[in-house]
Amino acid sequence: MGKRKSKRKPPPKQKRIKPLETYFSCPFCGHDRSCEVKIDRKANVGTIECRMCRETYSTTVHYLSEAIDVHNAWVDACEEINKEGGEERE
Repeated sequence: MGKRKSKRKPPPKQKRIKPLETYFSCPFCGHDRSCEVKIDRKANVGTIECRMCRETYSTTVHYLSEAIDVHNAWVDACEEINKEGGEERE
């Protein structure tokens, strides 16, 4: 006589969580992974700076903000300025 097989399933494997990026490409000079985001939670300020062209941008952050939010705010601000500049020329 053989042993009976257990009906118990093994626990599911945990998925590895990748940390979020803190380096992004620069919208001005186009270098890849040249912009670094630093978030000061005490002062509620997020700052991004490009190491190549030295462009900087600062914005206010809250407790849910991450590095990608600061980068997206910078890109949105650049697009808004470009949109306003295009209207003046016409």
